[in-house]
Amino acid sequence: MAITKARKVALVNQYKELAEKSSGIILASFSGATVKDLEELRGQIREVGGEFHIVKNSLMELAFKELDLPLPEGATNGTTAIGFAAEEIPAVAKAIVDLGRETDTLQIKGGLIEGKLIDPARILRLADLPAMPVVRAQLLGLITAPAGQVAGVLAAALRQLAGVMHAYSESEGAEAV
Repeated sequence: MAITKARKVALVNQYKELAEKSSGIILASFSGATVKDLEELRGQIREVGGEFHIVKNSLMELAFKELDLPLPEGATNGTTAIGFAAEEIPAVAKAIVDLGRETDTLQIKGGLIEGKLIDPARILRLADLPAMPVVRAQLLGLITAPAGQVAGVLAAALRQLAGVMHAYSESEGAEAV
């Protein structure tokens, strides 16, 4: 079934809008992926504030050209799906890469971060980064660790002082008897 010209214009505009509001874009080939796998992937990406769309190569190419965005080499070969990440680029990359590793049906073609091309190897490394809540927790731990150590040192000094005062008060009491 052919796509009408009006539908093509609407899809190009949709791709452009998604690309404009995304800080990261990940392109992948999805040959052999089941509808169930792709729907689960869409759900995972939606949970982290992103979107995942199967695109028509020529319309994607037109949208990127209109936005003056580069396309990774070979991006328009074969099937193409795009993960759009508004903020959580590593989380979107992780969802796509994990499905690819589990099913061998998704192959990373490349991507863009802030309008700059990134190769598939960098996307794989990006996917291996910990999730943002984990990074925040680690950072908070690094920040609070010195404060905890200072508190421990002060508490030890106070315990020693209390022990000396207690021993002194007991020795005073023993002399008075």
